[in-house]
Amino acid sequence: MPPLIFLDVDGPLIPFRARPGSRPATAQGEGGNPLLDRLDPADGRRLIGLGCELVWATTWMHEANETVAPLLGLPRLPVVDWPDEDEDPGDGLHWKTIALTRWADGRPFVWLDDETTGADRRWVAANHPGRALVHRVDPLAGLTDADFAAVQRWLGQASPQT
Repeated sequence: MPPLIFLDVDGPLIPFRARPGSRPATAQGEGGNPLLDRLDPADGRRLIGLGCELVWATTWMHEANETVAPLLGLPRLPVVDWPDEDEDPGDGLHWKTIALTRWADGRPFVWLDDETTGADRRWVAANHPGRALVHRVDPLAGLTDADFAAVQRWLGQASPQT
């Protein structure tokens, strides 16, 4: 089974700043959201090219398949349904960390998000039996060549890495 790649939308795929060379945001944007103009269709091709199982790990939830996936040239992807708990996991953990680790169920995974910290990397390393890369994407830039290179390096490694 290939590794999973958990994808956040806001920040990694829709950067908080317009990408260099991207078209200016329109008043309505794609699908009525002007920030969707910041999506880069090349990200979809590059993500598919990693040869992993892509999974939406975003508050967009199923709307990511309706709105974001077609603009990136992605097929419908599995979606992590978040627990209804409003409890703070504590210890500086992101609220997604435990749910994603459970969803992976021991499978190797990459988590691309703009809100992860060292606390999430340490927790995953201590509580997930498989390999995992918890990779923070700069939310101002979105996914970059350096982010894809980090994932490709991790995919090429045989030893555990977080």
